[in-house]
Amino acid sequence: MSGTPRKALAEAIATFLFVLTIIAAINSESPLTPLAIGFTLAVLVFSTGHISGAHLNPAVSVGVFLRGGLSVVDFISYLVAQFVGGALAALVSFAVWPTGGEALIVEVGPAFFVEALFTLILVWVVLNTATSKDTEGNSFYGLAIGATVFVGAATVGSISGGGFNPAVALGLSVGGYFDWASLWLYIVAPVVGAVIAALLFRVLNADDAKKIGA
Repeated sequence: MSGTPRKALAEAIATFLFVLTIIAAINSESPLTPLAIGFTLAVLVFSTGHISGAHLNPAVSVGVFLRGGLSVVDFISYLVAQFVGGALAALVSFAVWPTGGEALIVEVGPAFFVEALFTLILVWVVLNTATSKDTEGNSFYGLAIGATVFVGAATVGSISGGGFNPAVALGLSVGGYFDWASLWLYIVAPVVGAVIAALLFRVLNADDAKKIGA
């Protein structure tokens, strides 16, 4: 297998594993849940980065696409793969955790703000550590990305649930952890943050432009 199918399958598998681990971490009720989620993302980024870039997040794919690092075909394939992976993880989780209990109800304004803000930070970190020509070949990008999610979950998770990822939000909605009525927020806010991060990256790195499809 090669090309777009290989990359899309890698995104689906890694997103599946990420969301399944998030559900496991939530159900553990451990104070280390944010750390477990951050480390899981880090190791999945390191293990999948050489295949697909390890986005595991539609918002990250939006940022990389706007940065010029994905073709339209790859972009669409990544989005489908990530959402499918997230939903399947939730369905599989029912074999161990039959219900998510009472779905999280959030206050729209604060939740939208923190979801957009921390997705902006996340995509900004991804673009500057994993795609920039100035940091090419570095060995720290996975830890930087995982640490960003850890910080977000630990600091504002109580406000929004700490999604920062539409595929994760879909999985947690299927699993009963997020309210379906709030799913739009977990899609729109991260995309807003990703767009801003991509625009900032392009402004500050005009010498590092890529053509779509590169």
